[in-house]
Amino acid sequence: MADGAPRRILDEHAQTLYRWTLVNSPLAEAAVARAADETNLTEAQCRAAIECLDAARLLKPIDPPPATGPAWQPQSPQAAGAQLLTERENALRHQESRLRHEREQIQSLRDEFAALMPVYLQGRQLAHPHGAIDLLTDKFAVRAMLAEAVGACRSELLVSKPGGAFPPGSMREALPRDLELLASGVRMRNLYQHVTRFDQATRANAEQLIAAGAEIRTLTDVLPQMIVIDGELAFLPARGCGALLVREPSLLAFLTTTFERDWGNATPFTLGPQAARDISEDLKQNIQLLLSNGLKDEAIARRLGISLRTCRRHVSELLESLGADSRFQAGVITERLRIADPRPTADAPAVPANDPAPQPCCTYCAEPLPPASATGRRRLHCSPRCRARAHRARRQPPAPAPNATKPAGS
Repeated sequence: MADGAPRRILDEHAQTLYRWTLVNSPLAEAAVARAADETNLTEAQCRAAIECLDAARLLKPIDPPPATGPAWQPQSPQAAGAQLLTERENALRHQESRLRHEREQIQSLRDEFAALMPVYLQGRQLAHPHGAIDLLTDKFAVRAMLAEAVGACRSELLVSKPGGAFPPGSMREALPRDLELLASGVRMRNLYQHVTRFDQATRANAEQLIAAGAEIRTLTDVLPQMIVIDGELAFLPARGCGALLVREPSLLAFLTTTFERDWGNATPFTLGPQAARDISEDLKQNIQLLLSNGLKDEAIARRLGISLRTCRRHVSELLESLGADSRFQAGVITERLRIADPRPTADAPAVPANDPAPQPCCTYCAEPLPPASATGRRRLHCSPRCRARAHRARRQPPAPAPNATKPAGS
């Protein structure tokens, strides 16, 4: 039986004996054996049924008992139910009254604390004329104050979240509140990392928010977790545990400006396989850049919000595509390709529209180049092998001229 299902008052044996007692009442102790024989029950089952019927008030002991021993008189279900349930209803009313009193006391204390907030803010304003920063070390206090502050948002909510997959419990808790804010006309802008597009639960949550009017964009690398409410209050993660509550106007302006900068460089959260491929190419390019800067696999994975296994797989594919034998060599090749890759300038002559564009060729073997990558980066070599051979050729010193070593006049 499920935990939430109501428990039955009588089992099958108790119902059978109840029907027999209604016909052969009263039920005396001496008649238990006969009742067991006529109902095809054992005496033990009959005595257990008597206890069950007595507890349900369907059998009432005869007082005083007859000389032959204890006896029971059957009761109607209405009388038994009224007697049994009245006791429970009275107990329930007492509990409800006690809970109502406790709830009133909690609300009274909450109102008293809320009445002290203007005094606190005034004192903090006098101590810090240019604003204030508070540290909350209790995570439960942080959650309660965050829920209250977000629920009171009037115009705009800015959210920056790092990581690839958000905790399902946190998303379920925040989704109704966020949908209510959007329905009230609050503008919500969320900034995530690219890898959130590959987590099913986070993507489903983002789709619901977008459908309700939220704006969501993604970056390869974003700020640490940050929530800015109406440009007047910000929540930042504190070292170890807790959060920083920022009300200082200059710091709030800095956080908002930084968010706007990243928002302008971010990509709108879209669906479809092509969007995922573009994001994947962007991730690979950033891994290549971070690798050339000398970062370890652990640091790259932490920076981009991906798992270490995924990061190492991308690094392995990158080494193979570059024809490099080590991460250091891949970084050197990446940097040289970046320097050697010419960029179009404004002074470059325009190609007439009626002239066909020349077929690009490999700079090493002169074979036709494959199509450009999904990111539009121009290829220089037709294969990783030609790229590696060209790299080795550049590292070799130039051969001396034929007459460079002969003495003058010879």
